[in-house]
Amino acid sequence: MTSTFTRILPRVAISTYLLLFSALAFAQGNTMTTPSPVDGITFRFIESNGIRMRIAEAGDSGPLILFAHGWPESWYNWRHQLTYFANAGYRVVAPDMRGYGETDKPADVDEYDIVHLAGDMVGILDALGEETAIMVGHDWGAIVAWNSVLMHPERFSALIAMSVPYGGRAPQSPMVAWQESFGDNFYYILYHNEAGGVAEAEYDSDPKGILSRLYLSPNSPREAPTINDRARSAGGWIGRLGAPIGLPDWLSQEDLDYVVGQFESAGFRGGVNYYRNFHRNWEITEHLTDTKIDVPTLFIAGEQDVVIAGANQGQLTGAMSRVATDLRDVVLIPDIGHWVQQEAPEETNAAMHEFLQGI
Repeated sequence: MTSTFTRILPRVAISTYLLLFSALAFAQGNTMTTPSPVDGITFRFIESNGIRMRIAEAGDSGPLILFAHGWPESWYNWRHQLTYFANAGYRVVAPDMRGYGETDKPADVDEYDIVHLAGDMVGILDALGEETAIMVGHDWGAIVAWNSVLMHPERFSALIAMSVPYGGRAPQSPMVAWQESFGDNFYYILYHNEAGGVAEAEYDSDPKGILSRLYLSPNSPREAPTINDRARSAGGWIGRLGAPIGLPDWLSQEDLDYVVGQFESAGFRGGVNYYRNFHRNWEITEHLTDTKIDVPTLFIAGEQDVVIAGANQGQLTGAMSRVATDLRDVVLIPDIGHWVQQEAPEETNAAMHEFLQGI
């Protein structure tokens, strides 16, 4: 067909046609994106909450599951869940979150606050013509998930949060607590809040360096770090993380290369801006202080995830039950770290599926 087409139209006409086709595709928000690297998952663009978002989706019908990724992640970090639950009869969608991948990246830091992020999730439902969804989030996506359900309870039928628990709005801004705890010592969240964009400048200069050091299991072998001084003045973050000696068995070189490529193209600033809103988020959510989550809720984490800081099932259940009135279970997967849905996809999917079948 291509050879016939080129014989009929002169070269200039072909170029004009392709330009018009590309412009039309861009306007329609359908095809101006790189192909999906995962069979059965397709990409398209939608308008949500005033920005253009790229979504990965699969499954034609069934209850909608909306997956929100964290930092420094990608829609791709949900690859195992997207394929599993599409095959299980669900409609599944994972966006590039605001500031990531091929989704828009607003310049104003305030546009990455929790009201905007939760609004993005609701905007996705509106764009898809869905009244409700099962909300799933990991890491920063879990923060978005908790708050999306708190702010828009009528739009979400269930909640699955991974790695980051929620026990209610703190009486003090978390930024104040971190500043008091760490002072002049390095802490990555304080680093992300420094003026001048120093954090994203470091990560943009070596995307593979930061991602390959973070995407490891708790027992992954590493080289010795090049920075051992705890003081912030001693340097940034990459040098404090020992370089990996090989990849963990759950992450192939192709997997790592894909996510690195996403950040080489998009940069790290959008994701770092989420951290710059910790204090603002605390200020603008005072009205949620006594708000409860009444939908069925599941929490999943790796037992060795540094975020839960050694908390056991009982401690986590007690903390989250203060907010989630229908907390069905807390699942801690042994010997697994922070990247739970990638490190232990079978166990994660099984826990999610059992929960969903019971609601």
